[in-house]
Amino acid sequence: MRRKQATKRVLKPDYKYGDPLITKFVNLLMHDGKKSLAFTIFYGTIDLIAEKTKEDGLEVWRKALHNVTPSLEVKRRRVGGATLQVPIEIRPDRKTFLGIKWLISIARARGEKSMEEKLTNEIIAASNEEGLAFKRKVDMHKMASSNKAFSHFNLR
Repeated sequence: MRRKQATKRVLKPDYKYGDPLITKFVNLLMHDGKKSLAFTIFYGTIDLIAEKTKEDGLEVWRKALHNVTPSLEVKRRRVGGATLQVPIEIRPDRKTFLGIKWLISIARARGEKSMEEKLTNEIIAASNEEGLAFKRKVDMHKMASSNKAFSHFNLR
């Protein structure tokens, strides 16, 4: 049996825009505890986005994050002798975590020179509903819709 559930810690808002979601993004972007470097990369990315798209960089980032955030996922469930993939709705905090994680990991795998350029190009692509992070969301939704016949085997 599990112990009591861990309490969620409230993130402090970032110092430039005052948004806790930015702090969450930067915490996942951070490597080896270098938070100030992660903030520098993020703010540089927002400036590059604004420069390239001639729009508000923060709004383009929010739109990209919204486009990449999934709403359904599949979980494996053993029923009888078969393992089925059962589609379930994702909790709101896990939705944002997955969206942020996909944006950052796919940006890291890109071929540009600096992390600011990689993140900028991936965010612009995601805001236009293109790029690998958006494709990953679409693939997850396709998987869930193709297995919706098993949705009555819900996990709860």
